[in-house]
Amino acid sequence: MEEKCCERTKHRESKEYKDMINRLSRIEGQVRGIRKMVGEERYCVDILTQVSAIQSALNSFNKKLLASHIHSCVVDDIQDGKVEAVDELCEIIQKLMK
Repeated sequence: MEEKCCERTKHRESKEYKDMINRLSRIEGQVRGIRKMVGEERYCVDILTQVSAIQSALNSFNKKLLASHIHSCVVDDIQDGKVEAVDELCEIIQKLMK
């Protein structure tokens, strides 16, 4: 049986939500910038440099989100006796480290 994605929800405080949206908006802008660079036939190394910057920005986003997840969702689940949260955490860490 296949597990559905995103069945659970998480309320985020306004500050956390705004920070996440701002980071994602910057990343989105960087991706649009790369599309423009390709259209302008820019030099490969210049494009690769921008791709690397996006990867770094996504990694930074993931680190912040993972820390938030551990401090809130995982802690709450463990306190509620749902120790399977540790297995879920290990799985997501393995995916992020690919």
